[in-house]
Amino acid sequence: MNKFHGTGVALVTPFNTDGTVDYQGLKKLINHLVDGGIDYLVSLGTTGETATLSKDEKKKVWDFTAEINNGRLPLVAGIGGNDTLNIAEAIKSFENNQYSAVLSVSPYYNKPTQEGIYQHYKYLSEQSELPIILYNVPGRTGSNMSPETTCRLAHDFKNVIATKEASGSFDQFNQIMRDKPADFMLISGDDPIALPMISIGAVGVISVVGNALPQQLSGMVRLALQGDYKAALPMHLSLLEITRLMFAEGNPAGVKAVLKQLNICGDEVRLPLVKATEALNKSLAQQVENLLSLA
Repeated sequence: MNKFHGTGVALVTPFNTDGTVDYQGLKKLINHLVDGGIDYLVSLGTTGETATLSKDEKKKVWDFTAEINNGRLPLVAGIGGNDTLNIAEAIKSFENNQYSAVLSVSPYYNKPTQEGIYQHYKYLSEQSELPIILYNVPGRTGSNMSPETTCRLAHDFKNVIATKEASGSFDQFNQIMRDKPADFMLISGDDPIALPMISIGAVGVISVVGNALPQQLSGMVRLALQGDYKAALPMHLSLLEITRLMFAEGNPAGVKAVLKQLNICGDEVRLPLVKATEALNKSLAQQVENLLSLA
């Protein structure tokens, strides 16, 4: 599964001013990422505002993404939620053979026990023909998937191939690295800590910032994976402020603001999210100018 080493990008879903999906913007974004050295694409993760898309819209976005990508990069489909039977059915009925794996977030809002989380993924793994990447993001789900649960799933189900970890806990990352099967992959779910996570064995990142700055981010990750931390560190540090700003008013409002400044797609989001404020736009524009001057 080396296709998931390096930099994956959780694609934003561009919208027109009337709220419909902007497919021309999505086409431009995909080409921007392919040209920028990204290693794989994640379609309809949290950053894609998936919670606000209809079933029909999701299918159209997945199909369009595969069509425009045209086999250039590996594709991952985001299919997750808090209704196990419904998510299992969505995975079973997923028909696009251009996708190599499913990224499935730990159940949110319900706040299941660790056994409940285990049984949720057990059921999904038994129903899925595609490999599954776990996704632990306690800040959004309201519950943490423990290292014990992660490694239990990794040992028990061969099609559970990786975890996207966004808990922010290095105690947790260390324990996963120590106790996981040799071929199970730890992937950073947070841009600012991708570099230190790689230093303990993570195979890369599934990024938000990479939507806007694919060359800068993928270059840093590539150097880190090669063990050249001396060269990777300045690149990592140069991205910290723009990363902080991109998340200052929520994701994906910040990264969409930068994408608009780069003339890749608009900055429209669907309620209950709102666009970045004028003040944040100005700060982001200054950071973009600084970074591009260094390129």
